[in-house]
Amino acid sequence: MSLSFLPKDIKFSIDHLNYNFLTEIRLRRGQPAIVEYKGKYSRLGKTGLSVNPNDLLFVSDVAVVLNAATDGCVYSYTEQMKGGFITIGHGIRIGIAGEYVTSGDSVTTIKSITSLNIRIPHDVRGCSKSVCKIFSELGLKNTLLYSRPGLGKTTMLRDIALTLSCDDGRNVLIFDERGEIAAMDGYGEGFDLGAVDVVRCFSKKAAIASAIRAMKPGVIITDELYGESDISAVRYAADCGIVIIASSHVTDKRILKEMPFDYYVELNSIGGQPRIYDKDFNTYSAGGVDDCGGGTVVGEQKEKNAGVFRTV
Repeated sequence: MSLSFLPKDIKFSIDHLNYNFLTEIRLRRGQPAIVEYKGKYSRLGKTGLSVNPNDLLFVSDVAVVLNAATDGCVYSYTEQMKGGFITIGHGIRIGIAGEYVTSGDSVTTIKSITSLNIRIPHDVRGCSKSVCKIFSELGLKNTLLYSRPGLGKTTMLRDIALTLSCDDGRNVLIFDERGEIAAMDGYGEGFDLGAVDVVRCFSKKAAIASAIRAMKPGVIITDELYGESDISAVRYAADCGIVIIASSHVTDKRILKEMPFDYYVELNSIGGQPRIYDKDFNTYSAGGVDDCGGGTVVGEQKEKNAGVFRTV
């Protein structure tokens, strides 16, 4: 993965870290550079993490960094910037803060940029094992991964895509609206997701119906559902008999219950064990015992020799 667009001193410092544990780089004009490393935020010194005030690396001009990240063609990312971010090579996503110029209810551009949040994607094979086990025991059904940002939803979607396409031989169609799941470049090179079809688009609603007719998928995988437009798009696909596997930042269970999903997977920490629910938010337990929610009672046995869901 190339981070060559970073200032040389910051890049040199980050090269002293293990990239496998690096998830964010935060650059704020006039402030020390900060990274999220092993799940914690720390400041950067000249050769890695540092708490020494005299060793910290400060950021002078974040606009220069953004210009380098886009090879001097920031304006070619105008449409993406309307969403407050851009996605560059290898699926690196750069969130942008500054002056948001709006027209009506829409953002038209961002200027006077003051800070960047550079999110580093990862390919973690086997991270979806517990979720795929549910699919094998209880059947493949509509599933939503949810959590606050930065806890590995997109990483898990990648691993699910690889498992379903390679191990199960299903026709998997990925809607990569933000260019993060597959992270394909202009030549179609990106993460190895097996034999999948990838549609890159700026709107799920506009693309899903056309892609269903064109590609005849058995499973659709997409990220970051939010708003009635996105929900309407995946509901249409579900009504067509297609299994939907998606992610969302929404964590309110009252809202989640209104979505067209049979399983809900809650991520609480990077690398941690996800908690899996059915559509009524009864928790799933493969061993038949689950008291981590406190005061659990036995729920309905779903299938012979399968795990059980328990109400909390």
